[in-house]
Amino acid sequence: MTDLLSIAPRDKAEILAQALPYIRKFHGKTIVIKYGGNAMTDPDLQADFAEDVVLLKLVGMNPVVVHGGGPQIETALNRLGKKGHFIQGMRVTDAETMEVVEWVLAGEVQQDIVGLINQAGGKAVGLTGRDGGMIRAQKLKMVDNKDPSIVHDVGQVGDIVSIDPSVVKALQDDAFIPVISPIGFGENNESYNINADVVASKLAEVLRAEKLMLLTNTPGVLDKEGQLLTDLTAREIDALFADGTISGGMLPKIASALDAARAGVNAVHIIDGRVPHAMLLEILTDQAYGTMIRSH
Repeated sequence: MTDLLSIAPRDKAEILAQALPYIRKFHGKTIVIKYGGNAMTDPDLQADFAEDVVLLKLVGMNPVVVHGGGPQIETALNRLGKKGHFIQGMRVTDAETMEVVEWVLAGEVQQDIVGLINQAGGKAVGLTGRDGGMIRAQKLKMVDNKDPSIVHDVGQVGDIVSIDPSVVKALQDDAFIPVISPIGFGENNESYNINADVVASKLAEVLRAEKLMLLTNTPGVLDKEGQLLTDLTAREIDALFADGTISGGMLPKIASALDAARAGVNAVHIIDGRVPHAMLLEILTDQAYGTMIRSH
């Protein structure tokens, strides 16, 4: 890492000037960011993330943050002596687990992120899918990957019925940065735990976002040899699903990213949250810091 203090002022100015075309291009545009993985648990990366979000807001973009919290939920469940159980990458959520999910995500994790962004000079506001009637959900019917006649019961895991983004738009227009927990509500006011990648992707669709950025613990989508695939089309992704290159926890992530690309989000980026300031590098430079997914 170059010591930033040793960069000559003129070089610093040159670096800033190179960001100008990107700032101009994305000014006024919405960028939905799924925040998860190491970027969420490493204190230095947390600070970098918060600074990135505030900077994007200050140069005229509209960042919207959707966060996960898998490790934090796992820790809380372990404290209670409950064992996490997954089917096809989705957490099985009984009523007691749902309570834990709600207080960890909407309480602890969300408020930590709001605090970090505020500390970096932004004005963050925490929301769940209940706020402003934003995320209506129903029970997820999970069909088995191998045998479509089997449907798994994963408890209070939700499938999005609809998203009403009006509360997010109202906040955006008023210099606030929305921070959203992926919890939806059903027609009887019951709570649903929804995959955060799915919430981020759907939200990007309804907000007609310019970009959807998914921060992960990998450099992006890797091929069988472990090489980074920097640019993927829908057809190429279908082939990677078919031959098993994309599997496990990456499945819901890539599937929802592809849905967003097909639904009109201009660019979907899967980027390495372990790289300091990965978001700024992806948005404000022409260097690829992950995998970009396009619909065609």
